[in-house]
Amino acid sequence: MTTLRQQLEARERDILAPQAAKSADSKGRLRQEKEDDVRPAFQRDRDRIIHCKAFRRLKHKTQVFFAPTGDHYRTRLTHTLEVSQIARTIAKVLRLHEELTEAIALGHDLGHTPFGHAGERVIDQLMPGGFNHYEQSLRIVDLLENDGKGLNLTWEVRDGIAKHSKGKSGAPVGMAPSLRASTIEGQIMRVADLIAYVNHDIDDATRAGILSAEDLPRDHVALLGRTASARIGTLVRDVVTETLAGGLADIRMSDRVLAAILGLRAFLFEAVYENPTATAEFRKASGILSGLWEKVRERPDEFLDRRTIEAEGLDAATRDFIAGMTDRYAVALYEDLFIPKPWAID
Repeated sequence: MTTLRQQLEARERDILAPQAAKSADSKGRLRQEKEDDVRPAFQRDRDRIIHCKAFRRLKHKTQVFFAPTGDHYRTRLTHTLEVSQIARTIAKVLRLHEELTEAIALGHDLGHTPFGHAGERVIDQLMPGGFNHYEQSLRIVDLLENDGKGLNLTWEVRDGIAKHSKGKSGAPVGMAPSLRASTIEGQIMRVADLIAYVNHDIDDATRAGILSAEDLPRDHVALLGRTASARIGTLVRDVVTETLAGGLADIRMSDRVLAAILGLRAFLFEAVYENPTATAEFRKASGILSGLWEKVRERPDEFLDRRTIEAEGLDAATRDFIAGMTDRYAVALYEDLFIPKPWAID
């Protein structure tokens, strides 16, 4: 008698494209474990990521604007959810594995630091050998979660998380096979990430008064659309059309649309990401993380994981602790460790 999981795995073979990853064909997990009676492997991975502590902490980590007072600015969590929605849309149209695509999208930023990319730069400078948030994301799911046991995810999800970064060029397609995810579902992650953050960062910067619609490069807007919804629609259609035309060999974009989205990204770097108003608080954030890095090393028994210190050293334990902080926890701990408290004598 077949289980519900086996029935779902059989349905995948009937419905999904031949090029799609199949749950039953997974390369497996780091540690062998019994299969679930109901959920196929990639669905279990998606559920494990959603229920892990690192995922919940994303709600208090910066996307672009540090500690925004408005309720409608993106955080790292809402960014992740928007990436997931775009990624699943692309996967569905291409008849690829939606749960695998979603699991990679939900897990891709688990290792992000407090204070966004400013925090990442600080830890990269302090940590011998450097720091990358995508490597930390993989470390979280492999080791740090579940009291040191990790989430024991499938090889396909781990591969997608490890290879989601687009590099300095920002181009989400066209890289060498050795640099891109092994599954087509994993390759979707890169384009979905770019589509999401370019459009929601324009929206947040406009809400903050840093940008207006008239500031956006006219040629790029004319091609992609004047609203976030229109631009996302144009970009998703282009990815789907070009990928299908290429026989689902890999995820593709047309040259014109790719140039336009990268042009908007370059504009955002100049107008928003490096804007003095938007980045003023990040200089303070850098000081906070640098101070905490030194202080917690002086009191390792109070703050750091003893098992990590013994196995990998003080630097690794400090990196895990600092990178795992939310913005508000980092600020609160800094105040507790560095700011004198008022006192009085009766």
